[in-house]
Amino acid sequence: MSRQEQKNASPCPCGSAKKYEQCCGVYISGTAAAPTAEALMRSRYSAYTRNDEAYLRATWDERTCPSERITHDEPTNWLGLEVRKHQQDGDQAIVEFVARYKIAGKAHRLHEVSRFVKYDGKWLYVDGSFPQK
Repeated sequence: MSRQEQKNASPCPCGSAKKYEQCCGVYISGTAAAPTAEALMRSRYSAYTRNDEAYLRATWDERTCPSERITHDEPTNWLGLEVRKHQQDGDQAIVEFVARYKIAGKAHRLHEVSRFVKYDGKWLYVDGSFPQK
């Protein structure tokens, strides 16, 4: 089994307990569109774990997508994702989550409330705010 096949058959990084190829992999490969903002956010987390710059850009609202590189240059060890809240109101949604990771052995925690918009039948990430600790 190739390294890519092993990655696809392993548990999905988003924490769903499904295999990657039956979870976020279908969205990242383009086989299907994420049906909810939460599914899109989970797939974006999985894309970060794979340094998939193209998918992150394709799922980011072009009006707010930065021109600079999105993924980390340094090797990042992604440790887990906790979705705290998902609220949808028509074609707008928010997803609150905490993502944990390490860079060069130093632990980091990203707590974000992300805004999403559904445009032309596809969910897109708009931006996020960072709640006070």
